[in-house]
Amino acid sequence: MAKATAQKTKNIYDFKKDENNVEKLQSGLTPDIVKEISAKKGEPQWMLEHRLKSLSIYNELKVPNWGPDISKLDIDNIVTYVRSTAKMADDWQNVPADIRDTFERLGIPEAEKNAALSGVGAQYDSELVYHNLQDSVAKQGVIYCGIEEALKGPYAEMIKEHFMHLVPPSDHKFAALHGAVWSGGSFVYVPPGVDVKVPLQSYFRLNSPGAGQFEHTLIIVDKNASLHFIEGCSAPKYNVANLHAGCVELFVEEGARLRYSTIENWSKNMFNLNTKRAIVKEGGNIEWVSGSFGSHISYLYPMSILSGAHAKAEFTGITFAGEGQDLDTGAKIVHSAPYTSSVINTKSLSKAGGRSTFRSAITVTANAHQSKASVSCQSLMLDDISRSDTIPLMDVRCDDVNVGHEASIGTIDDDTVFYLMSRGLSETQAKTSIVNGFANPVSKELPLEYTMEMNNLIKLEMEGGLG
Repeated sequence: MAKATAQKTKNIYDFKKDENNVEKLQSGLTPDIVKEISAKKGEPQWMLEHRLKSLSIYNELKVPNWGPDISKLDIDNIVTYVRSTAKMADDWQNVPADIRDTFERLGIPEAEKNAALSGVGAQYDSELVYHNLQDSVAKQGVIYCGIEEALKGPYAEMIKEHFMHLVPPSDHKFAALHGAVWSGGSFVYVPPGVDVKVPLQSYFRLNSPGAGQFEHTLIIVDKNASLHFIEGCSAPKYNVANLHAGCVELFVEEGARLRYSTIENWSKNMFNLNTKRAIVKEGGNIEWVSGSFGSHISYLYPMSILSGAHAKAEFTGITFAGEGQDLDTGAKIVHSAPYTSSVINTKSLSKAGGRSTFRSAITVTANAHQSKASVSCQSLMLDDISRSDTIPLMDVRCDDVNVGHEASIGTIDDDTVFYLMSRGLSETQAKTSIVNGFANPVSKELPLEYTMEMNNLIKLEMEGGLG
């Protein structure tokens, strides 16, 4: 009965749409493909040059050999650009019906209607199909639009100044790939002193089999301003590899505060090779909240660079690795100024032979006096065929700092399961309740709608219902 329920419920995420009115480039990665992407977008010359330079770097760099094996990812079989022939809309009714149905089934417009969000962006395959910002927020001077739109408008110089400056193409092979074929994504600018009361959201849906999604998110929160930005991702399952190699660049100015929340539910044929990075100036604060539930293989380590005195970073994350998944996740913090502080608190679960690896890196430079860093990693294995690993790195070059790390690995306690079953729960329900309690430090940091989604994803994983 549980299996049947899970099969029915998983269709919330695992449904496919026919590729009607869709334009696709040929698979592979060549200079001609890169030029064609740029030409279709009508980009300035500097962006075309950036793309071609990134392609050259991509061809020179080697595939990482220290994480999960990604040898089955063949870029020659990945389509780097897929788009609907419809133009982006700022009115939900003007979005093509089949695409609108996709996002309605995922609950995106309902969240917007209920005033849970200040603005919504929706990307389908390689391009944004919808973007909207509440009038009250726009009147505060907040800019929230597609990054390609911003590239051609009055914010073009701001984009040029910041684009791939935190994550240069030379950073690693898939950053270079992103630089060559990036498409879609959002641009946010919050003016000095503006407090955006309710979150902005971007949701990314990859529908096309054998395709890649390479969105770029660029957020600037100016002095003493604050913002909560939410990112959601999902895709149906196919029998061919899909690739996600997006990029997130966050600029947190003096005294500013940014919370960046992500719920990732990529399908289990997805290679998720995403790069996220923030730089935080004096007195600023970056908070990451991350839930990773999908993909076949993940490489994901959001980095925070604390460049100003008294800057702070906090990372709270949970990873659930089920059958056929190898999720290598974690966080990186660089303390490069005095009196900075950071906290990393992660939880991972592994089930049905899944592998979860927590990888952290704390760097404390010579001038980061009186700084503090704390890393905590807790792993819960739900059977005896799964695996969990912890790989911490600490590079401390200053004496008067406080840096600590703790890790624990455990299993579900049989006595607790027995007690819950004696109170009327099935074994699966009992274990799900325990896992939800384990995940509570992450879920409580999310808005209600996303807490419900995360709990639902955990339920589906426990019932074996996510494909």
